[in-house]
Parts: sequence; structure tokens; C-alpha cells
Amino acid sequence: MAPPEGARRPCPVPRWRRRPRSVIAGEAEPSGSPPDRRLAPAAPRPPLRSHGNGRGAGAAVGPRRCRGMEPAGAPPQGCAPAREAEEPPGSPALPDEEPQGGQPAGSSPEEALAAGRERCRSRRGTGPQGPPGRAARGRGRRTPGRRGGEEGVRAGRRPRVTVDSSKAKTSLEALKISLRQLRWREFPFGRRLPCDIYWHGVSFHDNDIFSGQVNKFPGMTEMVRKITLSRAVRTMQDLFPLEYNFYPRSWILPEEFPLFVDEVRVMKDSDPSWKPTFIVKPDGGCQGDGIYLIKDPSDIRLTGNIQSRPAVVQEYICKPLLVDKLKFDIRLYVLLKSLEPLEIYIAKDGLSRFCTEPYQEPTLKNLHQVFMHLTNYSLNIHSGNFIHSDNANTGSKRTFSSILCRLSSRGADVKKLWSDIISLVIKTIIALTPELKVYYQSDIPAGKPGPTCFQILGFDILLMKNLKPMLLEVNANPSMRIEHEQELSPGVFENVPSPVDEEVKVAVIRDTLRLVDPQKKKRKDIQCQTLDLVSEAKEEVLEAGQEQDGGRGPEPGLPSLCLKQVFPKYAKQFSHLRLVDRVAALFIRFLGVKGTTKLGPTGFRTFIRNCKLSNSNFSMAAVDILYIDITRRWNSMGMEHRESGMCLQAFVEAFFCLAQKKYKSLPLHEQVASLIEFCEDHLAALDEKRVRRSAAVPGQAEGLHLTPAPHPPLLHRTATAGKCTDYRSHRY
Repeated sequence: MAPPEGARRPCPVPRWRRRPRSVIAGEAEPSGSPPDRRLAPAAPRPPLRSHGNGRGAGAAVGPRRCRGMEPAGAPPQGCAPAREAEEPPGSPALPDEEPQGGQPAGSSPEEALAAGRERCRSRRGTGPQGPPGRAARGRGRRTPGRRGGEEGVRAGRRPRVTVDSSKAKTSLEALKISLRQLRWREFPFGRRLPCDIYWHGVSFHDNDIFSGQVNKFPGMTEMVRKITLSRAVRTMQDLFPLEYNFYPRSWILPEEFPLFVDEVRVMKDSDPSWKPTFIVKPDGGCQGDGIYLIKDPSDIRLTGNIQSRPAVVQEYICKPLLVDKLKFDIRLYVLLKSLEPLEIYIAKDGLSRFCTEPYQEPTLKNLHQVFMHLTNYSLNIHSGNFIHSDNANTGSKRTFSSILCRLSSRGADVKKLWSDIISLVIKTIIALTPELKVYYQSDIPAGKPGPTCFQILGFDILLMKNLKPMLLEVNANPSMRIEHEQELSPGVFENVPSPVDEEVKVAVIRDTLRLVDPQKKKRKDIQCQTLDLVSEAKEEVLEAGQEQDGGRGPEPGLPSLCLKQVFPKYAKQFSHLRLVDRVAALFIRFLGVKGTTKLGPTGFRTFIRNCKLSNSNFSMAAVDILYIDITRRWNSMGMEHRESGMCLQAFVEAFFCLAQKKYKSLPLHEQVASLIEFCEDHLAALDEKRVRRSAAVPGQAEGLHLTPAPHPPLLHRTATAGKCTDYRSHRY
């Protein structure tokens, strides 16, 4: 029968795609008879049989499009255009297809769509066409991932994640490969509308963002500079010296140069056989720029702009682990997924970067041979001995897993080595998080719109001869380039793909995106609403399966995650180390003005009053002197300060000072823990009192009206800022 005038001629359907009429109307179809393109009249539905597509009855064929059962001879009315929703990530791309039978004559596409949606709604209940909740089937081809009707489209739609890569810089190529594997949408030139994820190449402030997720934390670049990192780790070494012995002894130049000279002299006098070597690293240096070795403090290059370019001097590790007689270090990638709650992932593989000259212990003759002592890739690539290799087990850059296999074949305890590395990473991030939280609340104040953050960090780790890992530095912007320069002729270079880099870095970026996938969070929220009747054990199994994601669920075809969660998985083993985190929480509480990182004198006095730390032996005048002395000393260290006041590190020093005065007979970490609990208890009582007061007086404005209350004497010795010698001597 010819289609009505004005209707679109249906496309011929291959015979292997046609369904037997018996499937639709329960009639036997004569052998060799042409298939009828009309829809059969409604009839009781028999049990489904195979459609000849490899699926039996009841096999999963994807969401169905709703189609009405029209009288014989009437063209079908489609209820939704094909390909209305985007395919979910991982589903095969199919060409657009018109419903067979075309559009009804005399009706517009909008009218046909509205009529089809109405029929789809009516068929969700019991109807004459079939059992409750099941629409009768038409002859059109099923499109995987499509549902008929407005409700079906809403349920089947899974919009792709959008990523703004306009600021990606050197990580762009690896990011593009990762997005293609995930089938996410990339906007290389930015986008007017908000994106789900913004990928920055340098810092959080590369762009003004008010929603979504950013791959940088505010303040991270400042926190991992060599001086700031050394101070943060030194604070933890004061509290837990045995726990933080993975960082070399360090001095900050120029302010600690006299201290450095004195300590080296004392150590040499006590042990005449000690012949140390020191390495000097500029604070803002990168890629090996400005690094040099010395044997004596007098060799430090104090000439030039040392004041404008401060540095860190560290004890050089003279007995590193060697492979093929070469010194090497490890670049390990760590994902800081969240600050609060703290969530850390470590890549299961990393890079091993080798020197290009056989190693010898430092002497005055070889002290300046950088290709022997410095493992920086950016330096050694200029050596004539540098070997580019496509094999992960050879060359001047290899995978860390190849080194582990080699160590395991020699009988080394690789499992313990991994455990020590995980411990080093967690402890380092615990040392960094207090000040990161201060930066975070400054750039993204609570209650104001802003993005959430995550970041990939590069940990540079050196293995000693006894396989003890030592932290060299942390990189906020580790290189994610997956190619290297090759000199074709003198002065002519070409970018050549590096399989070793691509193998490690693409996996890190791709799986970072999988972990921060905003659609994944939405799917989990929906599952939580629909799994009320599922037992708790089954829910845990489901969540564990989603974390693995190995070619299952919403990400078919992808390998298992290369990132392993280490925190909060091992939180119980490290929770006692988070004392400075709690001190930072007190600091942030009394900052007062949102968006600031410095505590003013009024805020410090309020802290003393609310925690009831002043008495007749420790007057508010002594509090002011303590504040002025410590703040002035920290602000005079040559660092850039955009605002005046007490920074977090100065507040921590003042807090340690108060703890030593109040709890004299305890070790420092117990003194600090006791004072933290003392302050938290008083603040909790104060908060409870305010809640009761506001409940008793309706309409009373809640504000930070801090009234001093009578309190018993707490400190039994007059305290002034200039006499905090106990804590300072403990530090040095």
C-alpha cells in the first residue's frame, strides 16, 4: 500500500533486520512472502521469540521507543525523534534513523511529537494494547539508548561531561587523549556557558570560575615552594621527629645562614670524621635551575641577589640506590581529590629518571658534575649520554614498575617499600593541608559560589641504598608532556612521541577525570534513592565495583583505575598527626573577615579570651606583646605579604609557646594536643551557651559578640613574646 500523499517514503530495510509478523501479531508468515510494512492490529501478545539478532526473548535490547498500535493501513505516529538524547559515554555511535512509515500526512513534527508523548504517558498504566506498563511494539528499528516519550527521554539522557581545556598548556595533548577515551566534550577555546571541569596548566587563578571543578587548589603553588614546604615539614618534625625523618635536614637562607654555620661547626667538632655535602636549591627554581653542591658553608654564593632570591640548603644524600651504576629518582603522581574531607590517591606507576654519568660520592673534583649528581630530566636531556627509549625497562627514563620488578628479582621487599612511600605521601600532605585550608577559605569563602578543587601533584622521591624513601620536593605543576624534543640536525629539533610518558601520564589524567566525574556523583545519588530495599552488604559491593570501574558499568572498554586511594583508607594510622590541622581550624575561626589569610590583633585577643587563656599571670598586655613580637619577626623574613597581620605559621608558633607554658612536663606533641582539647572544649561550651541564649530570646541576631567571662588562673608564669625560648630552642 502506497504511503499517504506528503508522507516521506520509508527507507528499505535489509531482510536481516526485518522481524517476522508472527512476533508482532501472532500470525504465521508464509515462507518467501514480503514483509508487511504496516503495523498489525492490536492482539494478545504471545511469548516473545528470537528476533534473529542474536538475542533471545527477554534479552536486553536497551530502552525501547514507544509506538502506538494503529489500525491496519494507517501510518504509524512516532512518539519521539530518533537520536533525541546523546549517547552515554562508551556506547557505540549510530547514524540517525527515521521511523519507518514517515510522518503522518497533514501534521507538523511538533504535533506528531506531542501526540506520541501523550500516548506514551497513557500506556504507563493498564491499557487495551497489552499488560500494564508495557507498550505494544511497532515495526521500527530499535535505537539503543532511546526511550519514547518525555519521561523516557529524561530517564535515558546522559549528557556528556564538558571540559574547558583553554588553559591546559603543556598537558593539553595528554588531556585530549584522555577526553577521547572517555568520550567527553572538550572546549579548547573556552565556552560562554559553564563547564563541568576546568583544566588549568599553572594555577587556580588562570581563570575566573564560579562553578564546576578546577584541577588546581588556591595556594598550592605557594605551599610547595621549597621554603614553605621545608617550614611545614619542620613544624611536623618538631612534633613528631621520628615520623618525619624522611625529609633531609634543611636550613632557610638568608635568615638562617648564621644558624647553619653554627650547627655545622658543632657537628664537625663532635664527629671529626663527618665530611658532609650540602645541596643549595633556590626557592623559586625549577627544572634544576640554580642548584649546586657545596662541602662547606663558606662555599655558599652569598653574592648577588640572595635577598631577592632566597634558597634552601639541605644535607645531600650521599648513598643513593643505584641501578646500572646510575643515580635515579622517582616521579610519583598523587591526586589530592578533596581537602575536607581529606582524600588522597596515589598512581600505581610512575617514572624513574636517571642521571647520565656513573655515580661517585661527592668530592671536590666531581662536585660540579651535574649529570652525575642531579637527576632532573630537563638537565640530563642535554647530555650526550641521554638515551631515548620506547622500552619501559631501558633508557634514561623508565617506568617505576620496571624498577620494582628489578628490585623484586633481587629479593628486595617491594611491598614494604610501597608501604613506606604511601606513608611518606600521606604525612607530607598532612603537613601541607593546614595552610591550604587557609588559602581555600580566602579564595572560596563559605557561603559564596565557587568551584570545588582537585589537583595532581608530582612527588620527587629518592631511594637510599637501604631502600628508605626520602622526599626531595613536591611539584604543584608536574610536567604532563608525552613527547620529547629530538635534534634532527644542529639547531633543528622535532617533537617525538614518548611511549613511556604516554603510558603513565595519560592513565593518570584519564583516571583523575573518572574519579571527579560529576555525572558519576549524580548516578550515585540516584542509586542511593533506589536502593532502599537493598541490604547494606550489597550496597558496599556495588560501591566497591564502581570504584574499580574495570570495563563495567557506565565506562565500558576502560581499564581499571591506575589510582589507588590511600586516605581515608588508612586514616586510622595517621589521624594522630593532624594536630596542626586542628590549630588551623582555630585560626580560621577567629580570622573574622572572610577572604583574609592574616589574623589581626583583635582576633588574637578574642581567641585568648574565648579560650580563657589569660589570667593574672598572663595579662592581655602580655598577649599583645606576644602577638607583636612573633608577627613582626615572621613579617621580616623577606617574604611577600599583601596584608599585615599574623599568618598561620606565626599563629602556630604562638600556640606552641602557650602550650609549653601551660603543660611544662609533657613532650611537645602532648602539650599541643592538650591545649587544643582545652580550647575546643571552651569553644564548644561557648557555642552551646549562645544557642540556648538565641533560643530563649527569639529574633536575637546571631553575631560574634565575645564577652570575657570570669575564669580561674590557667598559666602560672608571666608570659611575654620575647621569652618564648623553650619552643625556639626546641625547633633548632
